[in-house]
Amino acid sequence: MKYEVPVSDTKKAPFDPNSGQLIERILFNHRLIVLMIFTVLSVILAWQSSKLTINASFEKTLPTEQSYIKNYLNYETELTGLGNALRIAVANPGGSIYDAHYLELLRQLSDEVFLMPGVDRVQMKSLWTPSTRWIGITEEGLEGGPVIPEGYDGSPESLQQLKANVARSGQIGQLIAADEESTVIYMPLLNQDATGKPLDYASYSEKLEKLRAKYQEKGLDIHITGFTKVMGDLIAGVQTVIWFFVVAVIIATLMVFWYTRCVRSTGLVVFASLLAVVWQLGILPTLGYDLDPYSILVPFLVFAIGMSHGAQKMNGIMQDVGRGFDKLVAARFTFRRLFLAGLTALLADAVGFAVLLVIDIKVIQELAIAASIGVAVLIFTNLILLPILLSYVGVSTSAAQRSVVNDITSDESKKAPILWRLLDKFTQRKWATAALICGFILAAGGYYQSTYLKIGDLDQGAPELRKDSRYNQDVAFMNKHYGASSDVLAIMVKTPDGQCSQYQTLNKIDALEWQLRQLPGVESTNSLPLLSRRVLAGLNEGNPKWYEFLENQRMLNYITAGAPRGLYNNSCNLLTIYTYLEDHKADTLSRIVSHVEQFAAQNNTDDVQFLLAAGSAGIQAATNITVKEAWYNMLFLVYGAVIILSFITFRSWRAVVVAVLPLMLTSVLAEALMVQLEMGVKVATLPVIALGVGIGIDYALYILSITLMELRRGSSLSKAYLRALNFTGKVVMLTGITLSIGVITWVLSPIKFQADMGLLLAFMFLWNMLGALILLPALAHFLLKPSYANANQQEVSEARDQDVTPPQTTKAESIADASSEKTLSDTSNRPLSTSL
Repeated sequence: MKYEVPVSDTKKAPFDPNSGQLIERILFNHRLIVLMIFTVLSVILAWQSSKLTINASFEKTLPTEQSYIKNYLNYETELTGLGNALRIAVANPGGSIYDAHYLELLRQLSDEVFLMPGVDRVQMKSLWTPSTRWIGITEEGLEGGPVIPEGYDGSPESLQQLKANVARSGQIGQLIAADEESTVIYMPLLNQDATGKPLDYASYSEKLEKLRAKYQEKGLDIHITGFTKVMGDLIAGVQTVIWFFVVAVIIATLMVFWYTRCVRSTGLVVFASLLAVVWQLGILPTLGYDLDPYSILVPFLVFAIGMSHGAQKMNGIMQDVGRGFDKLVAARFTFRRLFLAGLTALLADAVGFAVLLVIDIKVIQELAIAASIGVAVLIFTNLILLPILLSYVGVSTSAAQRSVVNDITSDESKKAPILWRLLDKFTQRKWATAALICGFILAAGGYYQSTYLKIGDLDQGAPELRKDSRYNQDVAFMNKHYGASSDVLAIMVKTPDGQCSQYQTLNKIDALEWQLRQLPGVESTNSLPLLSRRVLAGLNEGNPKWYEFLENQRMLNYITAGAPRGLYNNSCNLLTIYTYLEDHKADTLSRIVSHVEQFAAQNNTDDVQFLLAAGSAGIQAATNITVKEAWYNMLFLVYGAVIILSFITFRSWRAVVVAVLPLMLTSVLAEALMVQLEMGVKVATLPVIALGVGIGIDYALYILSITLMELRRGSSLSKAYLRALNFTGKVVMLTGITLSIGVITWVLSPIKFQADMGLLLAFMFLWNMLGALILLPALAHFLLKPSYANANQQEVSEARDQDVTPPQTTKAESIADASSEKTLSDTSNRPLSTSL
């Protein structure tokens, strides 16, 4: 059906430029000044955005207020390589390590690594470093020395001596593979290079790749693992993220153009959303922030949110122009109707991001800051600048007329589009009841599934990367050939100064170490008592009967004096128990940590304390605990903020329930989906649920604001909902589908956590859209219909008797919002109210 709008009549309606609220008058009565201010700011921030860098930091991934991390940071300088460290496995594809050519290449590589910036050279170890030593029993007693024999010349005799030294070094399974076909260069890293600058992980990863390529050309097989390499690979993957961003922009542009068939308005919506991204990227370096692999996706989210709000503004102006209003008047009316709903929605988005600040992990806090800045910028670019630009440019006539073809009137609702009529059925008791029952069943099933949700990583290797990535292949090589894996959980034992070798203390450590080796997931351990057992057996011709921990303090003091400093510190007041794990999965870490905490509770005294935790697995365990504590706190805060903002907007607890319950269902189902996809709650996935809630409330706010407006005017729920569908609902559907298509492309990314976020966000975009279109009217049938339609009927009747518009509504706005009414021409000549 094509409805002809009496344009000539509507143009007769005079418009008072001093009408509307103060902010509207300031903005639209001084449009040129506003545009000049925006132009200057855009130029400055665009220039500032060129200074933005992408980097990562090991320290930023630490939950610094968590007790384990506090323990680690207190003793960081006295622990050996238990922070950010790299392991380079150098394999000889042609045979064993006892090959002169292989050993020469290994020496060259070891020397190059030693000279790399940021390497803790004192703690670095390889087959060629003097700190790699052997200890053995000879006729003359206990002897030892560097593993590489003195006077090594590559001859068969030297190689044979090297093999004997390796066998006595205790390094098989740690620096030397069990099959003796590869060795490890262990390179702990400092927080900064010689110039005092933080390590640039991207360039560091590039240098490592050049070393890999150089020595693989010479016949070696190189495998590199460690936090720095993970971050370097993630930063390298950022290039693909940029392409996904471009694809998302193209998809969003095409979808909006398909809806409007208007080049100018589509271009302005995309321009305003991209301008918000430019502003955000310019503000970050101005405030001293960088982007990192975790926050690199924030610009896309800002663009996506901007497209959603921009499309709503464009749609409102387009419909008012189609009803016969001048483009300036249409822009002002749309600003009046949707500014509060848009502002509330963006504030909810900002709060959804901002609550992430409560999580004591700096990478998440910086993500929250970056996202909050981006959302704050959207208030200016998409809620203010876009309507002003459209007030100048306008929309095409054909697009404007097309936008009002399906205006719903009181006597023509049966002629609405089929989809609109189908959705309208959910305002009826039968369909509303069925929808709510289905929602309840989904919520119950989703909640049951969500109880299996794990905290932490569920895969071996780096879960941020694909299982078949080069890095995770390197991790698999390490796990296969080395007993001492890269997943190390270190337990610190604090003693009084000079008391680290006391029998009572070492005996407790020996007992804990034995218990740990019995736990599933523990490959091996290392500690001072274990060294004492080995030395005691060695001093007695290797007799296994002497492999015992004896109460002989003089012997313990003698062994401690010659023990590696990695097992205790120089002040002899800190001992370290190294626990090498099969993986860093959530269950493994939880099992180990729980056992150690229980042991500590039973054995800690004023003098001796067992403290968690250091090492890569220890830091991961602390992160898991922080994430677990923050998970429900974060959800409580984000929902609390959304509820408060919704109540301020709607001034009705019933409306708040209608808006928020669909969001809660989406959150529960998202957690269930994470279980099905074997995703754990971790640093990479923790923000997604909060983001989904913050962004998802947009849909409900736009639909509910129009629905409530119509209900307050005395419309039935069915008619009010159809009006909302026609005015904002179709754009909600458009943006929900568009954004889902845009983010689902992320599943092709080589960065796994980006693929995971894409799946979750696409799911939440769609379900939040469906909740706003189906559950919202179903809940409104039981909660809003009697509250608004009946309670406000008397107020509306009185307003009609006095020949004035209902409260909060201008006469011109009544025309714009209800232009499909046949009485349009009768009201067009009446004077306009000066306030909303």
